[in-house]
Amino acid sequence: MSNSFNRRKFLQASAFAGASSLWSPNLSAETLIDVKSSDIGKSKWDLDTPALCVDLDKMEKNIKHVHTRLQGTGTGVRPHVKTHKCPAIAKMQVAAGAVGVCAAKLAESEVMLANGIQNVLMTGVNISVSKINHAMALRKKYKGFIQAVDNMQNARDLQDAAKAAGIIADIVVDLDVINRSGIANGQPALELAQFVDKAPNLKFHGVLAYDGAVQHVEGFKARKAQAFKTFEPVVGSYELMKKSGLNMEIFSGGGTGTYDMMYEIPGFTDVQVGSYLFMDHQYMIIGGANNEKIMDDFDPSLTVMATIINDSKAGKYVTDSGSKALTLNVPHGKIIGEPDFDYNAGSDEYGSVKIINPNKTYKVGDKFEVIVPHCDPVVNLYDFMYGIRNGKVEKILPILARGKSQ
Repeated sequence: MSNSFNRRKFLQASAFAGASSLWSPNLSAETLIDVKSSDIGKSKWDLDTPALCVDLDKMEKNIKHVHTRLQGTGTGVRPHVKTHKCPAIAKMQVAAGAVGVCAAKLAESEVMLANGIQNVLMTGVNISVSKINHAMALRKKYKGFIQAVDNMQNARDLQDAAKAAGIIADIVVDLDVINRSGIANGQPALELAQFVDKAPNLKFHGVLAYDGAVQHVEGFKARKAQAFKTFEPVVGSYELMKKSGLNMEIFSGGGTGTYDMMYEIPGFTDVQVGSYLFMDHQYMIIGGANNEKIMDDFDPSLTVMATIINDSKAGKYVTDSGSKALTLNVPHGKIIGEPDFDYNAGSDEYGSVKIINPNKTYKVGDKFEVIVPHCDPVVNLYDFMYGIRNGKVEKILPILARGKSQ
């Protein structure tokens, strides 16, 4: 990407000339951000706050590490774009060797496809007539779009819609792992897969199995034991399908918390890592294979810059960055350079910092750099993130799928 990003170039890049939308006439340019060209080259400490920043060196290192760690295992990487919602970052992930990306929602999928990401697997299901028709229109326009199904009626509806659209829709079956979504394992899963395989306007590609509940289990050994136990019925479904002769080219799931263990699951093809890119505080505290206390496989690259606006209370600072800047408040955000400070983002507009074992004295107007509690919802609060290298703004990364939750 260019190191120069003035306003005119930003608007041109955001518009992605020629890209059209099935949902709105200017999908890629819906959020036109008035970014001053003077922000490029500025120190992150001089930015107006709250400011969402990503350390480019750390993020690039994280992208590289996940592929290095899985090299030779036979398991690929299919990053989840719900984490960053940014086509420019998705392109970096694909360029690094990802087999494609996955997206949670239809609108999110469309943003990626419209902005040059060729292989997008939607992990959620489309139930309403409106969404099914939009999904078929997307598939007609973009051949790399795959969608999920987890019940027989929905499969019938997809078949009817694909036939009406005159296409063959690419499908994966979502398996139940955590009693949230997905079809029951065993015979129900097999019958649904067989229906999709035989439907004239559907093409069966395999299965999804996301074990979200195990991702944040603390301690690598405990997490691995629970993940493998949870996956026993999933593996049973996979083996039933494979034995029946079904195409099992995709067996996708897992996440950042289980990325380095899923390759031991028979038939598993790729991990749906998301937070590895930014490494938030929730993931830092679960521990890794080499460190039971801290997951240090990846570096925390996503931070929010916050300004102290009040220091009148003893033992406390108040900042301008509360829940509207950091969303979730558990675990609390971590201030870089002040590991013992407690950053509470419980108020809408204000952060409250308890001063514990300070390394220096701060005053009103000084800034903190805060590691976010949970990266996905934080990213969804901002129109763009500042790409930082060596402490300075190198580029602006527009978050084009912000708010695309339908």
